[in-house]
Amino acid sequence: MQGVLAADHHDDYVRAPDLDAAIATLAAGPCRILAGGTDVFPSLQDRPLVGRVLDISGIADLRQITQSDDHWSIGAAVNWRDVIRAALPASFDGLKAAAREVGSWQIQNRATLVGNICNASPAADGVPALLTMDAAVQLQSCRGSRVMPLASFITGNRKTKRAEDEMVTAILVPKTATAGQGYFYKLGARRYLVISIGMVAMRLLCGKQRTISEIAIAVGACSEVATRLHDLEQHLCGQPLAGAADMVSASHFAGLSPIDDVRAPASYRMDAVEESVRRLLVQAGSDIGHEK
Repeated sequence: MQGVLAADHHDDYVRAPDLDAAIATLAAGPCRILAGGTDVFPSLQDRPLVGRVLDISGIADLRQITQSDDHWSIGAAVNWRDVIRAALPASFDGLKAAAREVGSWQIQNRATLVGNICNASPAADGVPALLTMDAAVQLQSCRGSRVMPLASFITGNRKTKRAEDEMVTAILVPKTATAGQGYFYKLGARRYLVISIGMVAMRLLCGKQRTISEIAIAVGACSEVATRLHDLEQHLCGQPLAGAADMVSASHFAGLSPIDDVRAPASYRMDAVEESVRRLLVQAGSDIGHEK
């Protein structure tokens, strides 16, 4: 418990100076983990913040984007502007495009990617792009650490597999899933500062004669959890990119379960994401055509 004693704290608020102190604080009892606060405070509306709060925003080691031989690591305190500015492979361009549409610049300078996935909103902007790169989450507690695929970590609307004494310390992106170019398309009632009606992320690698050799497509805001379209990926892999958009059909989206709400009816969402996938494939064809 030395880490807790070394932390800045007042009553139920603890600002951890390092990861050991944060883990020790969680071991002492449930906490609301605070990084950027851009999801925590709006969710309160006019209610006060009650209960124990663990502030991890001052932990410098969590504010880093690093790489090893096997993966890229995005720390729990890395914000969206950090991602935009980082020198990352082209496969991250879809994630960077999503980052540019997360609220205002002020929000981008505070909000964190890990907070975005832990909040587990069906419309979380970062999840589809991370799914196209087979991202995983690293969780740590006093019991040790574990790594879990992002696709398994988020289990439903505002639900994850994080235990009360755990915190997500990083998002891990395997280098084996970073080949190709990343894309992102978000549809909302206006261009910026809006919750999406539907969004699509894609990672695409083409081989000789512009044939699709690797493709990953994920859709957000059309199910409780963002979803990879594995059937569509298999259908398109090995096909010429030039005609790929025409090969997309409504049957490839049958696994989605959009809802009717104030932003759009479910039927519109289904049509919109189908069209969004086509547009990304056309955009990719144009990009690769100009490269050659």
